[in-house]
Amino acid sequence: AEAPTQQQQQQQQQPEQVNKPDESAPAATSDAPGESGAAAAEEKPLSCRALVLTGFGGYDKVRLQVKTLERPRLKAGEVLVRVKACGLNFAELLGRQGLYELLPAPPVTMGMEGSGVVEAVGEGVKDRKVGDRVIAMSRSGMWQELVIVPANYTFPMPEQMSFEEGAAIPVNYITAYMMLFEMANVRPSKSVLVHMAAGGVGIAVTQLCQTVPDVTVFGTASASKHETIAQGGVTHPIDYRTKDYVEEIRKISPKGVDIVLDPLGGSDTQKGFNLLKPLGTLIVFGVANCMTGQKKNLLAMAKTWYNQLSLNMLKLMQANKAVCGFHLGYITDEQLISRAMVTLLELYRQGKIKPRIDSCYHFEEVTDAMKRMHERQNIGKVILLPEPKKEEDKPDAEPGEIVEKTEAAVSEKKEEAKEEVKAEKD
Repeated sequence: AEAPTQQQQQQQQQPEQVNKPDESAPAATSDAPGESGAAAAEEKPLSCRALVLTGFGGYDKVRLQVKTLERPRLKAGEVLVRVKACGLNFAELLGRQGLYELLPAPPVTMGMEGSGVVEAVGEGVKDRKVGDRVIAMSRSGMWQELVIVPANYTFPMPEQMSFEEGAAIPVNYITAYMMLFEMANVRPSKSVLVHMAAGGVGIAVTQLCQTVPDVTVFGTASASKHETIAQGGVTHPIDYRTKDYVEEIRKISPKGVDIVLDPLGGSDTQKGFNLLKPLGTLIVFGVANCMTGQKKNLLAMAKTWYNQLSLNMLKLMQANKAVCGFHLGYITDEQLISRAMVTLLELYRQGKIKPRIDSCYHFEEVTDAMKRMHERQNIGKVILLPEPKKEEDKPDAEPGEIVEKTEAAVSEKKEEAKEEVKAEKD
């Protein structure tokens, strides 16, 4: 269809519109502390903090820059949003390594989802007004304070929803919703296996499964996360690090499962296919097995590629199984996206879904945020905050007090480490 294609072009052009010209900030502290908020919008509306991917590689390739913008000229159907929170996704980790083909070449501002406040509307925009709290989506360019997006890629936030929750909804929940309900057609009494069950998509899948009666959820995650995901609705948490998840599932359900959601790729896709019951559905939606270190690992990529599922149509027909692929980035039909978001926001209003926010990091701390996700430490969504990190005032602290606090913190960390080791052994 013509309209989605035009919007796709607008989205891809958007970072260039907003980003010119850009100035690299030598350090985050060079930003004026008062840049965020309504007053700042009036005083310095053309200064914009952004996270820019300067080249492919390690964490240091994503840098905080302060951009001096031309006055944004909105095209018909566009809105200007002051971003309050952004989501971090696995796609950005891949993008940093040069493994996400939809990301424009560096230098580029990454980020596909965020939430904020409408600051201006273009001609023909009827259902958005200045001051509206909205969720916004784009193919890239969301990791900055000011962003221009097509109005129909913004969605009014429910009153009770925080900006952090708003930024956590789009990519993870639309992915989970479309896989479960549009592709796999999950129904009562079915069983679902989801890998990385403590991640953003895993938690979204678990919550959405609970909107259907008697759905059994098998979820793989490290042992320290089991209690949390079990409370969240995973029927059978499985520690993939110490146990063979295929064996564990077969013990509980000898016939296997009805639906497998696979973000791993490689040999895990083959295992997932073999675990399917007759008439079951496997959906591949990622290649996390390619990600082993900070930088691109050609050996891991080759191994994942070599071990991928290979089928011919005759074998597939005889197996009575369905194999699907899902990639939200390649869905250009805005009505599909919009329909899913409207449904999800209604489920939020009803209290049936609620994003779990793992942690929030200011733009200055983006390296820590990416590390947390890369090392699979998160339980739920990792959020990035555009506003400058406020310096904590410690004028009254004596040197002795600081040492005591530091020693106490170190001691506490050691205790936590011991508990984690113990938990892993248990």
